[in-house]
Amino acid sequence: MTERQAVPAGPRGSVGPRVPAATVVLAGGHESDGGRDLAGLVEREPAVHAAAAAGRPLGEAVRSALAATDGPVCVVPMTLGRDPKLVADAARALRWLAAGDGRDRLALTAPFGATEHLVGWLRAASSAATHPDGAVLVTAPAAGPFEDADLFRIARLVRQYGRHRWVEVALAGGDPDLAEGAERCRLLGAREVTAVPASFGPALRTDVPGVRDGGPLLRPSAIAGVVAARTAAALHLLGHGEDGIRAGLDAEHGHGYAHSHGPGGDHTHSHTHGHLHAHH
Repeated sequence: MTERQAVPAGPRGSVGPRVPAATVVLAGGHESDGGRDLAGLVEREPAVHAAAAAGRPLGEAVRSALAATDGPVCVVPMTLGRDPKLVADAARALRWLAAGDGRDRLALTAPFGATEHLVGWLRAASSAATHPDGAVLVTAPAAGPFEDADLFRIARLVRQYGRHRWVEVALAGGDPDLAEGAERCRLLGAREVTAVPASFGPALRTDVPGVRDGGPLLRPSAIAGVVAARTAAALHLLGHGEDGIRAGLDAEHGHGYAHSHGPGGDHTHSHTHGHLHAHH
């Protein structure tokens, strides 16, 4: 867990909007190596108190943030759209804190990004692959089967709406791995392979022969700007009595294997703030 003392937000000459008068805690999952890839943001942004993996580390970071300030504390689920479990886990970690020390001042923001954002960010980052016969290799740490499968769908959309003939996927610690992904690009006819990360970390953590590092997905100032926007929106909702935790608990619904409740398996759950529906 990366943590430091909270500092009141204020102008510091950096690019992008400033986080309002709130302390921010970042919840990290497989897209940020459990929050470790967000350490730089904690160091640069005065309102960002800590980055921690969902679960007990996040709970401890939020308790520390609540103790360090009398103001609101906002938790931002740092997913690019492929980790709904992170949102649900963060909500579970906050549920009891919101009923205690965090009452009326603890909020779970909307996720950092959704898959449609990731498609657009990957298209923009892929512009570095300028070779006319080049391929883009979208890289990410291996996660679960559904998260990994979703990355292939996203890569197909990047290819569909981008200008590159080949957009392939490689999973660090998964299948195909980085070397296999690069080899596939070459077998398809690519003269150059550029790696672009679908994560907050680097495209390549180790050198892969013949693969060019396309740089980070987003600049630090862009990440800070999105965090500020999510925090501002959450503070607005918190002022109206909505802390985002109830909606976050349902974030995993519809993710993974399809399920049927069957006779007598009624349940009610929310999909958006304040809207419920029941299965019968």
